[in-house]
Amino acid sequence: MKYFTLLSSSFAKKIIIFLFSILVAASAHTHGDFLHCLSSHVSSSTSTHEPIFYTPNKSSYSTVLNSSIQNDRFFSPSTPKPFAIITPFHVSHVKATVYCAKKHSVQIRTRSGGHDYEGLSYVSYFNVPKFVVIDLRNLSSVSVDVESKSAWVQAGATIGELYYAIGKKSENLGFPAGDCHTVGVGGLFGGGGYGYLARKYGLSADNILDAKIVDAEGRILDKKSMGEDLFWAIRGGGPASFGIVVAWKVRLVPVPKKVAVFDVLRNLENDATTKLFHRWQRRAYKFDEDLTVYMTFQTAVSSIIDHNGKNVTKIVLQADIRGSFNGGVDKLLELMEKEFPELGLKRQECLEMKWVESFLFFNLFRSGESLDVLLSKKSNFNLLSFKAKSDFVKEPIPDDVFKKMLEMLYEEDVGKAAILVFPFGGKMSKISESAIPFPHRAGNIYAFQYQSSWEKEEEEEKHMNWVRRLYDYLTPYVSKNPRATYFNFKDLDLGTNNLNKGGHTSIKQASIWGTKYFKNNFYRLVQVKTKVDPTNFFTYEQSIPPLR
Repeated sequence: MKYFTLLSSSFAKKIIIFLFSILVAASAHTHGDFLHCLSSHVSSSTSTHEPIFYTPNKSSYSTVLNSSIQNDRFFSPSTPKPFAIITPFHVSHVKATVYCAKKHSVQIRTRSGGHDYEGLSYVSYFNVPKFVVIDLRNLSSVSVDVESKSAWVQAGATIGELYYAIGKKSENLGFPAGDCHTVGVGGLFGGGGYGYLARKYGLSADNILDAKIVDAEGRILDKKSMGEDLFWAIRGGGPASFGIVVAWKVRLVPVPKKVAVFDVLRNLENDATTKLFHRWQRRAYKFDEDLTVYMTFQTAVSSIIDHNGKNVTKIVLQADIRGSFNGGVDKLLELMEKEFPELGLKRQECLEMKWVESFLFFNLFRSGESLDVLLSKKSNFNLLSFKAKSDFVKEPIPDDVFKKMLEMLYEEDVGKAAILVFPFGGKMSKISESAIPFPHRAGNIYAFQYQSSWEKEEEEEKHMNWVRRLYDYLTPYVSKNPRATYFNFKDLDLGTNNLNKGGHTSIKQASIWGTKYFKNNFYRLVQVKTKVDPTNFFTYEQSIPPLR
């Protein structure tokens, strides 16, 4: 019996090796057929002197792949890599990629800025041998029409490029989006898009007027031809489930010639921390909608003078409080004294500048740099490897819970873990939950984000577990049924589709993570998916599945 077992084991290994060799050969064949198909369709449609695709045997492959990875944990050699990176120069190249990928059963990942938290725009954790990345970096033009107060922006552009184009054309127009200039508009708009103007004008996705998308049939559709349902779905529901958005038309909003901003640090000792946050979480969402105040808590090293008169270092808790007000410093100080006196904001801590210049300020460009720095694809923040999770809060959390939450920051490396809070209210509370797929509206007073970063790969599990423990600790104090989270802060801990099994994901299974992102809007997204992509061509780890 023992001999038979050994023989069977040996035979099984040979079978596995044989089957693997067939798989590799089949994959290579598929890769070659796909690239040949793409080459023939691109050459027959549009010519370019630049490479349209990069494969691992090209020296520039790694440079292109790594150029917009914003989370260092995906630099790891063990991270699944695409067998090709497609860099279209024209929408016809996107069409050709969709056609050839569908013909040869190749999965597509679409990348614009690369800031997605789980790397899903350039990583496939399942069906690894058969995926390509469409990197939209070359589709990045922005056309601003001041008269109609609108702009067309291609999906490969960054927020910085959009802000730059608006700022060059007008001092009195802006757009509600995030503050990090290297984030790509393709992903941000598709998932919502929250920033300093959200309390005044809503999300980026609330201000989309039109879009152009390449669907699973290779058709280029606009708002009229795609229909109301699909246009609804791609504004906050994640367009990568439905097609490839190549351009967005956005509504520009009025801003004053000057805005007032501040970014202050406060070392927090004794009850100062609690008093600061106690007031903020009860008032920030009720502030004048022209005023938005963010807070970030983390540890820092501070120099102090001890009782012997010596200069010593100490690890302290620090709050970074950032604010933007659509108006002058005088009015800002008046509002802050009324609404948030605990901060003790001083005139010398405030600056007035053009709206577009505020994004230089919030991206740490504070040495007189020109607006040109907004065109840079390189972030001014060292993001390292990181893991993040998010929550929405409906009732102020107890002071003792807040204290415990902050104490947990001391368990992590100094300055490498952070708890961020973003206020809601204003316009965000006036838009219906079902207006677009993003449902987190009235009743939410602020949002949490918890994150930890690290440098050494072997420390990954330790730091990711810290984020998960903090998330678990706050379970009783955040939104419930479902416990909601922001789609643009993607989190694979919530669950994934069955792609690794080559099987169908049931709606019931997908609803576990889907309702956390979209609440009941998830089920309408499923209906749209079933209508526009019934074969589930556009699929990834947390894509919307169709009804079977």
